[in-house]
Amino acid sequence: MKIKYSPEADILVIELKKGTLSDSIDLKEGIILHLNEKGEPLEIEILDASKVTSVEEITMLTPIPKLTKT
Repeated sequence: MKIKYSPEADILVIELKKGTLSDSIDLKEGIILHLNEKGEPLEIEILDASKVTSVEEITMLTPIPKLTKT
């Protein structure tokens, strides 16, 4: 998963998985779900993101790599 923000456009994109965008659904005004050809969700796009959330507070947790026993 990747989170990208464009301050110039004020658009926040949450990429759920890679793929070719084929269709989209407006979930709510300014919130768009992008789908692949199978109807699987690939991205969530939030327009005017600074009005919806504080972009500075967005953080992404990454898994801690497994430690190998030696």
